[in-house]
Amino acid sequence: MNLTSLLEELTYECLQGDLEREVSAVAYDSRKVTEGSLFICIRGAASDGHRFVPDVIQKGAAVLVVEEPVEAPAEVTVIRVPDTRYAMAFISAAWFGHPARELKTIGITGTKGKTTTTYMVKSILENAGYKVGLIGTIEAVIGSKVIPASHTTPESYIIQQYFREMADAGCDAVVMEVSSQGLMLHRTQGFIFDYGIFTNIEPDHIGPNEHRDFDHYLSCKALLLKQCRIGIVNRDDEHFDRVIEGHTCTLETYGFSKEADLRAEEAHLVGGEGYLGISYHVKGLLDFPVEIDIPGRFSIYNSLTAIAICRHFNVSEENIVRALKVAKVKGRIELVKVSDQFTLMIDYAHNAMALESLLTTLKEYHPHRLVCLFGCGGNRSRLRRYEMGEVSGKLADFTIITSDNPRDEDPQAIIDDIRTGIAKTDGKYTEIIDRKEAIAYAIHHGEPGDIIVLAGKGHEDYQEIKGKKYPMDERVLIREILEEDRKNHSSGIE
Repeated sequence: MNLTSLLEELTYECLQGDLEREVSAVAYDSRKVTEGSLFICIRGAASDGHRFVPDVIQKGAAVLVVEEPVEAPAEVTVIRVPDTRYAMAFISAAWFGHPARELKTIGITGTKGKTTTTYMVKSILENAGYKVGLIGTIEAVIGSKVIPASHTTPESYIIQQYFREMADAGCDAVVMEVSSQGLMLHRTQGFIFDYGIFTNIEPDHIGPNEHRDFDHYLSCKALLLKQCRIGIVNRDDEHFDRVIEGHTCTLETYGFSKEADLRAEEAHLVGGEGYLGISYHVKGLLDFPVEIDIPGRFSIYNSLTAIAICRHFNVSEENIVRALKVAKVKGRIELVKVSDQFTLMIDYAHNAMALESLLTTLKEYHPHRLVCLFGCGGNRSRLRRYEMGEVSGKLADFTIITSDNPRDEDPQAIIDDIRTGIAKTDGKYTEIIDRKEAIAYAIHHGEPGDIIVLAGKGHEDYQEIKGKKYPMDERVLIREILEEDRKNHSSGIE
């Protein structure tokens, strides 16, 4: 592709070399540079791409995109831009032929609800006959191809590559999670979302490697409403006015508020043996009843968000209701049938805020006992362990402390920290290091009417120990436990 075509939507300065030249590949990883490549020097948290200029020149890079002057042979074209990450998004979009123009693009941001909402949108639209790609925390889905995710929002080059694959595979639309980091690092530049959704915002991701404070976090999230044509925002969020400040899109709202364009009314809990759900009535721009098999008030928000989006695709009420009834997300309040007597679920809640929200929601169903099984990751903040221990001690009737991803730490040391948090409460607990044994204990000691939560792992299918990931999927562990129980029962072993 001609270099000028790749740069056509950017402001840049040519420091040296020829602009009228062909580029054979685009790379931001020096290890992937080949003869004739355009190499983008990205400043990362751990390394600076400018340092690899000698290496990529040796590999045959023909063009360098930089933020600062670099030394390069006269035959290498050097382009300087104010921000190479921003430039990469536009260069990548051009390189892949602007695939977003061939898709309806849906971007969802917020502290909570992004993952579940993306799957609900995909379920509704596919139920109505659309072919939908997905990019999110768990995976990217392109037709029958599933790619495990390493970031909630991939680098801009990867996003554009996925978009191209989706368009070529015949997708009509793509729904994707948009993280504050993704917005801050310009990963979603290079195109305009058709629909940008803001679910909610709470203090999170504040720290040296993420956002310096809540104001910065909010301002990054709000960028989405300046990068979309239609913005759909939760009217109930206490920061609503700040979120929409300076928006450049056509604005719509949803929520419980009477001021919302699309409202949820008459909400109530529904449930039975092994089943937890919620029902409500959609009012405002639409008018029909909804029941979903996912518990909690936040499930109303997630599904109402999905409805607000899919309304623009002319999906029938019948299709919406049917799709929401079957929409499931791996590791997000995922019910696993093990008994007619009690309810068992898997959830990704892996910090105190998420665990508190989950347990508070489940207590509203008035279980006989609320049992919480969880551990905490090694090489991470010890404060998180104290906080999660205290939350579970206060809200669960019984806690089973076990191992999560111990990484380089001693699993018992992590459990000891969790116990310190529980000790601040009157909560009852037991400790079982081996996660499979802990799950077996939870199942074997389940009582009629219990709700048992396996928290922290969610969609993850591994356990990280000493730098190595070992296969460990809680669904597989549950199947193994039930199969072992059947064998033991048939052989007369109790």
